[in-house]
Amino acid sequence: MSKLNSRIPEGTLDKKWTDFKSKVRLVNPANKRRLEIIVVGSGLAGGAAAASLAEMGYTVKCFCFQDSPRRAHSIAAQGGINAAKNYANDGDSVYRLFYDTVKGGDYRAREANVHRLAEISTAIIDQCVAQGVPFAREYGGLLDNRSFGGVQVSRTFYARGQTGQQLLLGAYSAMSRQIAKGNLKMYNRHEMVEVVKIDGKARGIIARNLVTGEIERHFGHAVILASGGYGNVFYLSTNAMGSNVTAAWKAYKQGAYFGNPCFTQIHPTCIPVSGEYQSKLTLMSESLRNDGRVWVPAAKGDKRKPEEIPDTERDYYLERRYPAFGNLVPRDVASRAAKQACDEGRGVGPSGLAVYLDFRDAINRLGKDVISERYGNLFEMYEKITGDDPYKTPMRIYPAVHYTMGGLWVDYNLMTTVPGLYALGECNFSDHGANRLGASALMQGLADGYFVIPYTIGDYLADEIRNPATPTSHPAFEEAEKSVNERIAKLKSINGKQTVEDLHKKLGKIMWEYCGMARNAEGLNKALGLIRELKKEFWSDVKVPGDINEFNPELDKAGRVADFIELGELMVTDALMREESCGGHFREESQTEDGEAKRNDDKFSFVAAWEFSGENVAPVLNKEELVFEEVHPTQRSYK
Repeated sequence: MSKLNSRIPEGTLDKKWTDFKSKVRLVNPANKRRLEIIVVGSGLAGGAAAASLAEMGYTVKCFCFQDSPRRAHSIAAQGGINAAKNYANDGDSVYRLFYDTVKGGDYRAREANVHRLAEISTAIIDQCVAQGVPFAREYGGLLDNRSFGGVQVSRTFYARGQTGQQLLLGAYSAMSRQIAKGNLKMYNRHEMVEVVKIDGKARGIIARNLVTGEIERHFGHAVILASGGYGNVFYLSTNAMGSNVTAAWKAYKQGAYFGNPCFTQIHPTCIPVSGEYQSKLTLMSESLRNDGRVWVPAAKGDKRKPEEIPDTERDYYLERRYPAFGNLVPRDVASRAAKQACDEGRGVGPSGLAVYLDFRDAINRLGKDVISERYGNLFEMYEKITGDDPYKTPMRIYPAVHYTMGGLWVDYNLMTTVPGLYALGECNFSDHGANRLGASALMQGLADGYFVIPYTIGDYLADEIRNPATPTSHPAFEEAEKSVNERIAKLKSINGKQTVEDLHKKLGKIMWEYCGMARNAEGLNKALGLIRELKKEFWSDVKVPGDINEFNPELDKAGRVADFIELGELMVTDALMREESCGGHFREESQTEDGEAKRNDDKFSFVAAWEFSGENVAPVLNKEELVFEEVHPTQRSYK
């Protein structure tokens, strides 16, 4: 029997959100001032939520581990943000965005949440334009659009290759206004290290001041987590080096279920790994596939320079295999196709683990100036990293870990299974199923922060106006702080021989080898054993230099890697349970004759929500059965 209640409103799909907003309980303005809300994370989801809730009159505290909210990882998003405005007059609609998102996620997302996201998408653009976000415009001044993978319309709004940065500056300006008014207090260089529960409800957090090492207690009538994804469990990913799972993992261990942890996205358009000492990978925006053509030599082992290989001896394999979508197939499809080409011995570059992304034809057709206007900063970034000029020679790209569709399980209100604890943006599992379509991450983060949580949190807080702020001297705060101090002291006391970085790299290799682009039962079972051994190795041989009560990034990193190791075990457990292929989860035992992913809707049409049941005890699987009223699952085809 499932313990999950998704709280999806009654009514037809296109009316659920409208009816919910008209009937949801409210908190009057005078009472909002008496209610305190904690927001963990200051990216698009967290920043939008903090600014919006403070604007509404709540007392808000926002925490980020960066030195400024402007350095949240949302800044790294490049290509754009989706919205169903149909400015290109090519047949787009709210329903089509909803349909594309459900299909793109391989029918493993909750319909009601996805439809709400599609409805809200149009308001997001208006909000951001009003904030001054400099979206690209056509000659006549109208907002421009381009296409992303998995769709046949142009619905992506963009600001060259720095859309995330511009959107984040918009959210930051809204936050700054509330900080100046005294409604929002910002805690930079603070990391949440524990959730505090009182009588089963989230009532605050324990945070560590990363500059002084001081442990702090903070009360909130509700706690919102907007701490991003967990792609760095693979060590090498496109995520910022500091991105981690710690906030979500602490919530999981306090009773918040973790949804679909094995659903991770491999992005097909990244700069390939260049050496053993590399610690991060660089994303090249999916928008480049609008004008770039992906190809490899037709013959195995062809080591000629790209300009020496005539078109007749090139294999534009995405255009050949998926003629209806061509180079703009979804990310999971494009990634597996690239891996297959390289596995066949047709990869390019020194390692053979790369394919070409070629702009020759687009430059000949449109001119260098047009391509520079669209992608100039991306081309410059590529040249600085690789030394090659993409205007003259094709980019070399290869898939890499990018985004995590899994995350904390939330209901329609974005509340986790812990009352008063919410999860927004990439931190939750909500909207993308088994594969996220490009340009949808920014859409979800801003939808959750600007438009969803301001309504849904009121439904919970309407019952909290009678509850005064709990003093942080409460025993629950004392016990939480004690457990944090004990864990930090244990990490410091081990005094082993291996660095945190070395152990993290070992975990990453295990995860990429056995739970990466392709998985099978034998490899996943092996990975479980290796991760458990690594956990013992970590807690017996890690070395954390420096002191506890000071600026100590190695100590911070040690806590995050310890959480990553435990998460890795849960991810592999989830991948082993799901004996089907869907989206970014490709089980080699479940594929069609031509190598495409093969779902099993009869057995696995559910959200896997894992429940923590104790240290070194197997987690409990809870299932949210997925019901499709509008979009009936079929095997995905982009041919």
